[in-house]
Amino acid sequence: MSQNTLPWRALLALTLTVLLGCLTEVLPAGLLLAMSEDLRVSPSAAGQLVTVYAVTTAATAVPLTALTSRLPRKHVLVALVLGFIATNLVIALSPSYGVILCARVASGAITGVMWSLVAVYAMRIAPPRQAGRALAVAMAGTPVGFAVGVPAGTALGDLVGWRWSFAAMGLIAVPLLCWILTVLPAITTERARPTRAALPMLRPVLAMVFVYALGHNMLYTYLGPTLARLAQEKLLSTALLVFGVAAVCGILAVGSTMDRNPRAVLGWCPLLTAAGIVVLAVSDDAATTLMACAVWGLAFGGAPTAFQSVTALIAGRDADRAQSLTIAAWNGAVAGGAAVGGVVLDTAAPALTWTAAALMTVPFWMATRLPSPTGNAADVRG
Repeated sequence: MSQNTLPWRALLALTLTVLLGCLTEVLPAGLLLAMSEDLRVSPSAAGQLVTVYAVTTAATAVPLTALTSRLPRKHVLVALVLGFIATNLVIALSPSYGVILCARVASGAITGVMWSLVAVYAMRIAPPRQAGRALAVAMAGTPVGFAVGVPAGTALGDLVGWRWSFAAMGLIAVPLLCWILTVLPAITTERARPTRAALPMLRPVLAMVFVYALGHNMLYTYLGPTLARLAQEKLLSTALLVFGVAAVCGILAVGSTMDRNPRAVLGWCPLLTAAGIVVLAVSDDAATTLMACAVWGLAFGGAPTAFQSVTALIAGRDADRAQSLTIAAWNGAVAGGAAVGGVVLDTAAPALTWTAAALMTVPFWMATRLPSPTGNAADVRG
């Protein structure tokens, strides 16, 4: 293999790991109504399955990343995939809302370590000066999950029941585990370093991450009930598919422009997200709704990778610890979005879309005032 060629087989294993984590996290959003009916809880209570997952991820990302930082990276990744298999199968089999809630807590802790580990793993196995591209390849699992996995899981749930969607995730992860063991190179652990020097630049980025994810998730978690309010609930699977396909396009767009102007990317993501959500709020037909989901998905697809790339540019060789802060901020907002969205849904449902759109003005405003980050994501290679 050429020294400048990306290790595609290893990166695709990481992409599928991210895909698995993405599906585990967000699939309840597409199955919300079916889960609430089967478990005999309200839609907002079913939405808390997203909340507890995200709260756990936010609370454990930093300490668990630090705790596992001295362990062999490949061994940790294998343990994480085994954890996803176990928790998804428990959710598929359990009739108890309480047991499922506990399984979601365990999955959230696993995800907190997975996101930061995969991001740094991808950048460290890449050739020099291709770390950012490698990160984009690995993180493509997120928009692919939205494009294919969530709609497929939702359709499978509609066809044979929501439990089969979680069972399928658990079973599909078995060959992924074999692939990781076969193709993924081991990487050495690094001595933990403090991230204090990067904090002044990281603080505004973390604030942008939190507010963006808060606005996105307070609506995305309750997209099913939102479409039902618009008398378009039958569009849910199609809307999720359109959103996901657009998200794949978004990550491709970010990959081609991030190195040239990261601040512009950080501004455009919340601006386009707000535009898509506003169009959704005023939609009165299927075509407009799907167009709104496409614009929203295009913006969302690039946002996580843009945030992680800027974090890597700022933190350099401290990227693993810094990424855990980004993951904590993102998932804290996921939890907040699900919780706040549930309250708004129960008390003033029409305000849900407008509140989410209004929140997007904050990261846009912050992006216009963010100093241009310097450095190279390849610095994480050491």
